[in-house]
Amino acid sequence: MKKTITICTLIFLFIACDKENKTATSPVLNRIELTTEHAKFLSHFAYDCIDQEYPNKLGQVLENAQDLKEPSTLHPSFYGCFDWHSSVHGHWTLINIIKEFPDFEHREAILKKLHISLTKENIAQEVAYFDAVSAKNFERTYGWAWLLKVAEVLNDWEDPEAKMMAQNLQPLVALIETKYAEFLPKLKYPIRVGEHANTAFGLSFALDYARKYNPALAQLIVEKANAYYLNDVNCPITWEPGGFDFLSPCLQEAALMQKVLSKEAFTPWLDAFLPGFRENPSKLLQLAEVTDRSDGKLAHLDGLNYSRAWCLFELGKGLNNEQMIALGRKHFNHSYKKMDSGEYAGAHWLASFALYALLKD
Repeated sequence: MKKTITICTLIFLFIACDKENKTATSPVLNRIELTTEHAKFLSHFAYDCIDQEYPNKLGQVLENAQDLKEPSTLHPSFYGCFDWHSSVHGHWTLINIIKEFPDFEHREAILKKLHISLTKENIAQEVAYFDAVSAKNFERTYGWAWLLKVAEVLNDWEDPEAKMMAQNLQPLVALIETKYAEFLPKLKYPIRVGEHANTAFGLSFALDYARKYNPALAQLIVEKANAYYLNDVNCPITWEPGGFDFLSPCLQEAALMQKVLSKEAFTPWLDAFLPGFRENPSKLLQLAEVTDRSDGKLAHLDGLNYSRAWCLFELGKGLNNEQMIALGRKHFNHSYKKMDSGEYAGAHWLASFALYALLKD
């Protein structure tokens, strides 16, 4: 009888342990793959707003009364989606969706809007705006980085429509490249906030583009990243998030340095920068909770969950760390299931962040 009980107990323990192991690993196995359902859901956010002029936050400096103009006059390409940078990454969202899904059911409608906004004449006006003295720091470097992301996907895409849009966009791309090249040597200290001005974010996105299309800019970014961040240790990640963050200062920096350093150099750098993070990332990062999605600043925290997710995907894949990848999926799912197209405070921009995270998983 004792022998029978012992055998049954061992079988029970084996099944329980096996069940526990499967439960522990299931989030890692459950990849968040970009599907047509995701594309349909996310596309309508950007599609609805890239030509929605109001409400609008211009963020401009007025030199004189003549600067008081309608957003669509000042920014004929990127006047929608509440502000310039959100319009830019709204365009990025739509371009990526029709690139990833060539037979997307709304492809022609999306292309129609893109061709209306991304004309040579409209881009020339965007360039003229940036050339004004008062616009020296306009969208520096957050909007700049997203503009280069748009250029990257258009140049990567072997499609006649994309090539035409890329050609139209090129004068503004060249201006942004020049602005990076002029500004970075002057920026002695990095900006480490969790919002638009974060230097690591601006460098990371720009580096993706520059490594393909502007080697001189890529070299400058690598040099500045090392100057800014190579000696950083003990990043206070447990202080995150700040109340209005949509970027993680610590993770954005880590994701950038992973692109800059070899794997052999990056691992010890990360261990000094975020001690214990490789072993137990969940201990240091808790999900960001949004208390009011109608408040534009508080809604930033949904964006934080998405941007954390893409950083965790990049870091986890580079380090073969399944815990980081699982934590990234947890962050993504937490905010994705709560996205609300009825609250413009988040609807005008969050689809871009969600899509970028999906593309990184």
